[in-house]
Amino acid sequence: MGSWDEDGVRARIRQMAAGDPKRLRFGADTHRYELAPRLPKAEIRAFEEAHGIELPSAYRSFVAEVGNGPAGPGHGLMPLTAPRPQAGEEWAVDDEWEEDRLPGRLAAPFPLTEPLPGRTGTPAGELTSGTLMLAEEGCGIFLRLILTGPHAGEVWQIDPDWGGFVPVSPGFRTWYTQWLQHP
Repeated sequence: MGSWDEDGVRARIRQMAAGDPKRLRFGADTHRYELAPRLPKAEIRAFEEAHGIELPSAYRSFVAEVGNGPAGPGHGLMPLTAPRPQAGEEWAVDDEWEEDRLPGRLAAPFPLTEPLPGRTGTPAGELTSGTLMLAEEGCGIFLRLILTGPHAGEVWQIDPDWGGFVPVSPGFRTWYTQWLQHP
């Protein structure tokens, strides 16, 4: 997969911010075109060991070489190791973020072998084991990185009310790069 060009990613995000000073682009008011510091590789390994998983290489290298969120698609890239709200600020997706970190959840088998289009009627928690929330789109719609099974490494969108649980990108690098390239 190769390394990320941290300087190039950060330069593009600065360019995006300069072109959107009022933060009118979807999600910009949340992520503010800011990138948190990179995570030390030892911290990433500790996370993987604690959860019994191996993160897809493109995502692992992003948080190690570029940053631990939040500038990114939707309302921004979720942090891997620490919630992102500022002191005293409630965050609409706290419960989802914390649920992902429950013992055994990330290492559990991803229950789907194929996309599940349309209204699922199934509680999202029953469909998202073996996945890591990457971003929130609003209205209960989340983008998730598949961690286990034959779809490991893919990015899927879950909209349990209307859109089902379907792939949106073959991998984290493609998903994030498309966001960077979008005007």
